[in-house]
Amino acid sequence: MNLARAHLHGDRDELPADVEALRQRIDGLGPWFHNLNIGGVWTAPNHFLGDYPGEKFRRFADHLPDDLTGRTVLDIGCNAGFYSLEMKRRGAARVLGIDSDERYLAQARFAAETLGQDGIEFRRLDVYDVGALGEQFDVVIFMGVLYHLRHPLLALDLIREHVAGDMLIFQSMQRGSKQLLDVAEDYDFNETDHFFESGYPKLHFVEHEYAGDWTNWWVPNRACAEAMLRAAGFSIEKRAEDEVYICRRADRPYEGRAGSGAVYPERHRREAE
Repeated sequence: MNLARAHLHGDRDELPADVEALRQRIDGLGPWFHNLNIGGVWTAPNHFLGDYPGEKFRRFADHLPDDLTGRTVLDIGCNAGFYSLEMKRRGAARVLGIDSDERYLAQARFAAETLGQDGIEFRRLDVYDVGALGEQFDVVIFMGVLYHLRHPLLALDLIREHVAGDMLIFQSMQRGSKQLLDVAEDYDFNETDHFFESGYPKLHFVEHEYAGDWTNWWVPNRACAEAMLRAAGFSIEKRAEDEVYICRRADRPYEGRAGSGAVYPERHRREAE
């Protein structure tokens, strides 16, 4: 059997002792969701999506800057650090990955150290607390997180308010229609037909579980994902892949009007100090 194939499928029969020790260390940090190739050993060889997120990243990688020299990057919901590692490989001066799950952070630290990218910082922090960082980043990665949140628009508001300095790389699972309805600026109270259109922005609520995961709370259709980005104050530069958007920080709709934004606890806390 080919050794690379043995690694991918978790076959230990032909693994050298040093590789077997690496596999045991990786297994001890599991289970993994990011399927990383660390020293020839795959962290999630039986992943239901295969080479994930590597295969997905290759479908939109060319839309990102090749050279991030001098740039700062925040990876929100970094998981095992795949995207943090990729941004560091592109020369980013500072990469900070945050996640609320200490197991994922342990995986990310191990992966970064083993792959020689120990300059990346990983910190336990919830997306709702990004204001505590007290800094803005040139690039913010917010992928695979929105649908796990009970308060998704609040999270986008907080990212826009506190940490997004320029570019946002956004991805969310989408379900429902891929169509986009030409939505009017306003509708009369008695007009209701547009709510039944498949291309109208819709955020599907998962009361129990979806795909065996109780943390899947809200799943937008395409129109809703794009509308939420605009509503939070991001302009969509390009749809780089089926669910991936390259965005820029922009003006928020209704900026300055009473009640136009979410509650920003970290901002108010700093003002009170």
